[in-house]
Amino acid sequence: MTALPTRRDESWRYSDLDAVARVWPVATHAHVVAPGESFTLPILIDAADDAVTIEDHAIEIGAGGRARLDVAITGGRLGRVFVKVRLAAGAHFELSGAIVGGGRETHEIVTRVTHAEPDATSAQTVRAILGGQATGSYLGKVAVARGAQKTDARQSAKAMLLNRAATANLKPELEIFADDVKCAHGATVGELDAQALFYLASRGLPPSEAKALLLRAFVGGLFDGTADAERFTAAIDAALERVL
Repeated sequence: MTALPTRRDESWRYSDLDAVARVWPVATHAHVVAPGESFTLPILIDAADDAVTIEDHAIEIGAGGRARLDVAITGGRLGRVFVKVRLAAGAHFELSGAIVGGGRETHEIVTRVTHAEPDATSAQTVRAILGGQATGSYLGKVAVARGAQKTDARQSAKAMLLNRAATANLKPELEIFADDVKCAHGATVGELDAQALFYLASRGLPPSEAKALLLRAFVGGLFDGTADAERFTAAIDAALERVL
């Protein structure tokens, strides 16, 4: 696709289209996971203030194959990751995503996951922390094809707003054409727990440190056990220092 996206397209509704125009069109990176094989893709977008970074990926997972996508977006005017996934029989897809934004940044994770055949599983977990006038979005659609029985698909999206000027758009969706499936999704947007902050303050912790501690716990565990956990955690910690 070479035409510049518009807000009529749901997947671009909340984006910074002026920033998109600077780098459009964007190439799609295709990945094929052979039957029974495993594939891991780490994506860290930690760019300079005015940078625009868009990554577009298409992943085909063969029967019994496994794919894991780890995403952390912590910097730049616009950081966007789009992934389109197709699962064959018995395949598994997993996504862990973290968004930390401040100022007027726009950060987005957009997924389109198709369970094309039976017995496939998918799990998507996204956490967003937003301050200033930042916008953070997770737009995830899971489609279960006819005949894709025994599908198990889960989505969990949560956002923490550091002030009322920040915006979170969380929209997990399901489109199901099979009748023997387990599919669940949830989305919540909130702010830091005042009682928890008071408790930490009563123990002598300065407010900024108390907030950082709670926010680290909010995104904690997303990348545990991965090869890039240390790199991702360092980028998230640096972003938290900037937005608090």
